[in-house]
Amino acid sequence: MALKADSIKVEEKSLAQPPLNLIAKAINDGLTKDFEYVQAEVVDCPDLTKAPFHLAAEGLGGSETIVEFGGVPYLMPLVQRDKVYDLKDLIQIIGIDPVFVVGAGAGPHVYVQKNSELVTNISISKNNIINLSRIAKLKDEQLNNDFEVEILKEETRCSLLANLYTCQGKSSKVLKIHCKKRIGKNDFVSAVKQTLASTFKDQCIGMGGTFLITGSKAKQHVMPDFSKTPILNDDQVNEWLRFYEMGPPLVAVGTFVTKDPGLDLRLQHFHSFGTNESHPEAGHYHIDTNPDTVEYLAYLNTGSKVVRIDRPHETHQVGRD
Repeated sequence: MALKADSIKVEEKSLAQPPLNLIAKAINDGLTKDFEYVQAEVVDCPDLTKAPFHLAAEGLGGSETIVEFGGVPYLMPLVQRDKVYDLKDLIQIIGIDPVFVVGAGAGPHVYVQKNSELVTNISISKNNIINLSRIAKLKDEQLNNDFEVEILKEETRCSLLANLYTCQGKSSKVLKIHCKKRIGKNDFVSAVKQTLASTFKDQCIGMGGTFLITGSKAKQHVMPDFSKTPILNDDQVNEWLRFYEMGPPLVAVGTFVTKDPGLDLRLQHFHSFGTNESHPEAGHYHIDTNPDTVEYLAYLNTGSKVVRIDRPHETHQVGRD
């Protein structure tokens, strides 16, 4: 069972949307401290259903919205298992039909029967669902054990938390970012977010979409099953998580916001999946592991608003990396 849409508190705030050409200029000027090669430009969005992205809709346009369900406080210190949401309810909550949804969250434990990573990649309408979302879960709970990946197909729920970019899936102008050879300490998402935060200091900007990682593996984690003892700090989080090197190639989806507009938002969150069908992979993106050879290709768009769904009453900052 999922929580009923009309029983969940929904909050909404407008986001700044600087012209994409100004965002591209900021990236071209600012990302050179993080990458040796940087090219950002405004382009027509390619068909993202095709290789190498394999998304559930063609574009990132139409009623562009940043959505956050729940939050880390529902996962830790101890799990709140009743926090289950159905992505089909987004049609009612944000008033978009069809709605294309990409992003990062926790898998539906009521279906998976344990905790898992969710890579959301789904197009939903009242008459049709194209679900290419994946979950990654541990095969068992033994330390250093392998994980397995499943395409959800019919399952549209998530648990506890999710950071999502939603739109109508239409072709539109988007921001394209192509970077090679990381020379800074920041991961790709942090580099872009921090550049925009420093350029547009007084504005809250939210962006979402996808990026492709080639030329390097990426450090990613997969959550084990829910902790039976309280997780109280980031050191305990890192001891609990299982870390892996995955890819390449990897396709990442998610969102970032340059600052919190008073809604207790997670500022950045991307999950990725591998496109090698003979060796399925998926997890929470942290950073590439070979900066000299890594290459990023991103297509992103700005959200006009952020919709905050079921914000936790009691909050903390643990486990938000």
